Amino acid sequence: MNQSPAQSRCQAVPDLLCQNRLVQRGVSDADSADRDTAGAVDALLAASRALVGIAARSLAEIDPDVTLPQYRTLVVLASRGPQRVVDIAAELRVAASTGTRMCERLVRKGLIRRSRPTTDRRVVRLTLTPAGRRLVEQVTINRREQLTATVTATADVWHPSVAPALRAFAAAAGEIPDDEWWLGWPQIVSRDHDEPDGG
Repeated sequence: MNQSPAQSRCQAVPDLLCQNRLVQRGVSDADSADRDTAGAVDALLAASRALVGIAARSLAEIDPDVTLPQYRTLVVLASRGPQRVVDIAAELRVAASTGTRMCERLVRKGLIRRSRPTTDRRVVRLTLTPAGRRLVEQVTINRREQLTATVTATADVWHPSVAPALRAFAAAAGEIPDDEWWLGWPQIVSRDHDEPDGG
């Protein structure tokens, strides 16, 4: 049965209203998602400032002469094993010249050393010394103690989903879990057969 023009217009009105509601709902959902993302980013910025403060205090208690960027270099070596200077600079997102100067200072402090793999004597890699290893371990212990105190003081707001979310965030940012750090895998040293570099 054919509809009159008037009937067709009446039928179109509800359809348009429904489409408008769907569009508005989509915009509302997108706005809500944007607000959730912005809220999460703001919370992470505040938390990161607190974490940097804890890291700085933990480091100052052990060795006030080591800067946070220098400590981050030690952490890279602790987590990823022997590295070239260019690899460290890329990981820290600094210029190669900046990475070189920073590593030179750590060599002079006795916290890292140069080595050459017997498989390729042209390559110079950097690795932690025992003193550098102890520094990373002691600072990590300090940080864990301070974080434990903070988490305990705010235990009522720590939901079960928080820890998995933070682990996923750390993984997405490229961080290696502590239990997978090179420090826990000493066989890597014997595998590579690195020899100290006298240069």
